[in-house]
Amino acid sequence: MLTDPISDLLVRLRNGSQRRHDTVSVPASKLKRAILELLKQEGYVHDIADAVEDGHPVFTVQMRYVNEGQPMITGLQRISKPGRRVYVGSKDIAKVRNGIGMAILSTSKGIMTDQESRKNGLGGEVLCSVW
Repeated sequence: MLTDPISDLLVRLRNGSQRRHDTVSVPASKLKRAILELLKQEGYVHDIADAVEDGHPVFTVQMRYVNEGQPMITGLQRISKPGRRVYVGSKDIAKVRNGIGMAILSTSKGIMTDQESRKNGLGGEVLCSVW
């Protein structure tokens, strides 16, 4: 049984980028789809495709590399965990690495980046940060 599917997603992406894999397979869910779409929109991953492995739906994430194979994702950190949820208001959202990275928040209007959340004046649960 998997207790924290978001951490599992982040670990798979981190391991895939460190080992320079072209694609990474991730079990599918709506929340993971929303997070991966944000990562694609911000340019951290190249593409996301639906697939089926052993009868279960999965996402095949095509990793993105720049400058002689350097991974676009250099770091991932899970902020809000099942044992300790972290909520922030719209004015309290901290910048990740002085604006180089991004935080992913779960708001009342859906999953969005820290910049979108500040622009819309929404706070929420800080799921993770990516740089």
